[in-house]
Amino acid sequence: MDIRLAEPDDATALSALRRAVYSYSVMSPASARHMITVRTPGEKCLQLVAVADDEVVGWGATGLNTWTSEPGHAWVAIYVHPGHRRQGIGGALSDRVHEHLGGIGAQRARIFADADAVDFAVRHGYEASRQMHYAGADPRNLPEQPSTPADIRLAGLDEVDPRQAYTADTIASLDEPGDAPMDAVSYEDWLKDVWEAPGLDKGLSVAAMAGDEMVAFTAVETDVDRAWAGMTGTVPAYRGRGLAKLVKSVALRRCAAAGITGAYTSNDDSNGPMLAINNWLGYRRIATQTGLVRPL
Repeated sequence: MDIRLAEPDDATALSALRRAVYSYSVMSPASARHMITVRTPGEKCLQLVAVADDEVVGWGATGLNTWTSEPGHAWVAIYVHPGHRRQGIGGALSDRVHEHLGGIGAQRARIFADADAVDFAVRHGYEASRQMHYAGADPRNLPEQPSTPADIRLAGLDEVDPRQAYTADTIASLDEPGDAPMDAVSYEDWLKDVWEAPGLDKGLSVAAMAGDEMVAFTAVETDVDRAWAGMTGTVPAYRGRGLAKLVKSVALRRCAAAGITGAYTSNDDSNGPMLAINNWLGYRRIATQTGLVRPL
């Protein structure tokens, strides 16, 4: 087994690895390549792959959270192919990742772990802080679409200006549940990381417009016949009107018309309103991960 820096040509193998580890994950090879190659310098990111018999069997990555105003927050991601676990691969990736964190000014690291990996994280100094639920739905079987309010116009993200989308996204994200506030997202970073991401299907993603203002939206990422609902949000002044339910319902219908047969999403356990919307849409829980943090 060899651990080395991830390369753009690892994208196809990484996409396959992620699907083997997380059956509900939606990451195309193009999205994996984008993740490897498009990083913000301030993240001071390290991305590693574990290779056994010329096969990518593990992933380990870390970097600073540059989307928050609170200094020192870092993220960690480590996963290993089910057929190659309990061989020391995860531990070896963890050692490299945490050694890197010690040299980039990180003060607190966050990781998400499946139920069978929580003990591993705890042994490495992490403490549970929250839960993230993953759910799937068949977009071909949906409840009746809600009506569109008279003052609202629906549009695909391919019909809007990225500045409109950035403004809505960053405002709606301010109270997104998490271990650090998302309150320092620059337009340039957002444009590269979100708007220009190859997995984002702007034609299937839906925005609710009030005049020239985007007031609610849902962003859809795709990989062949599967879709991932990334961020869904409503700006505070328009909450309580059912707009998140509306845009998600319309987006799922667009997915079904495009040949998507499986739609997936995730929600923090504390996000009751969005969990209720997804339950109404027919999403059923597939897995739960524990979010854990470690002081450094």
